Amino acid sequence: MSLSRRFVPLGLMFLTTGIATAVVGPFLGLFLSTAVEASPVQATFFLVTASLSGVAMSWAIGRISDRRPMRRTLLIIAALAGCAGAGLTAFIRDYWVLLALTATATAIAGSLFPQSFAYARQALQRDDPSRAAMGISMLRTVFSIAWVGGPALAAFLLEAGDFRYVYGTASILYLVAALVAVRWLPEMEAPAAPRDGETHSARPPRVVYPILVGFALMQTSMVLGVQAMPLFASTELGGSVGDAGLVLGLCAALEIPLMLGFGWLSTRLPIRRIILVGAACGVLYQALAWSATSVWMLAAAQVPNAILIAAVSGLGISYFQDMMPRYPGRATTMFTNTFPIAQILAAPLFGLAQEFGFRLAYGLNLGLSALGLLLLLIFRPPASNSGQPAEPAPQTAVDQA
Repeated sequence: MSLSRRFVPLGLMFLTTGIATAVVGPFLGLFLSTAVEASPVQATFFLVTASLSGVAMSWAIGRISDRRPMRRTLLIIAALAGCAGAGLTAFIRDYWVLLALTATATAIAGSLFPQSFAYARQALQRDDPSRAAMGISMLRTVFSIAWVGGPALAAFLLEAGDFRYVYGTASILYLVAALVAVRWLPEMEAPAAPRDGETHSARPPRVVYPILVGFALMQTSMVLGVQAMPLFASTELGGSVGDAGLVLGLCAALEIPLMLGFGWLSTRLPIRRIILVGAACGVLYQALAWSATSVWMLAAAQVPNAILIAAVSGLGISYFQDMMPRYPGRATTMFTNTFPIAQILAAPLFGLAQEFGFRLAYGLNLGLSALGLLLLLIFRPPASNSGQPAEPAPQTAVDQA
């Protein structure tokens, strides 16, 4: 199958699964508080359980996917789990049954995102290694486009009916994704065996872990910034919640062309260099937001914010896949798990901002993003044969160590 013929069904899978998650995710809190009538403690426990179970299930499935030639099969299982989980949620309103569904079927469905990228990595790497990162970035852009329209579709469905329409639509979209995988995606071969003289280790390089922490810190700053923005704009900048929505929409509009541009640039420059520029822009954005005195200053700061998100979200997956080229499932899962981890870390920080003022959120974000940038600067990933432009070799003894 040619690269273009393979890319179309992959793009359709990303679009359908992206819309399925986008119609459900933003309204999960509303669903728990209104349809399920969960207490604040129950809702918090539900959300934390959803994040932790998703991280654990994605990690376990990622390990399985790199051991046997069954990545397509896992995509189908995850899509069908999402279909079943969303379909049952459309009608069930018992809190404990929904919690069990979230920890099982929904958690399995959560592996569809990293496993789709892992499948795409193997397919693109085999057909055209020099453009693998660009292809991953384009697919990530499709997912972002799905999130542009998904929440609006969910709002329309809620106005037309209730949460049965929302979860019913998500269930159908997951089913479409499963059918696409069954019909058009061939099974991937087993992971490549080590070459002569190489050791075959299932453990990722040690340097991956501090880099992972750096990405998690950057993701935490992004999550906390989005959570705090409506309240920061309305309580401290003299704006409104609607102004915050416009600012967030501006950022999303800037992200999409930037992701495509960075994907093209990754065929000419090392991915690490682009990500470091994005991380530096993240530090700049948090400093500008922390010192902002009006909504328009916050809006102007969305340019470096969009650069940060496009670089980290668009190329972060390829960055980790390059560090673990024989384990695309685990590598992708390690990166995608930084987001639910960031959601958990951001929760107590948001509580501090509620207590001491929402400007504090951006001061905390400034420290988080600066520390994340420092870790990404200090720890250099091992060289790989990914087909990406190589970064100049370090010249100093300290760098070589």
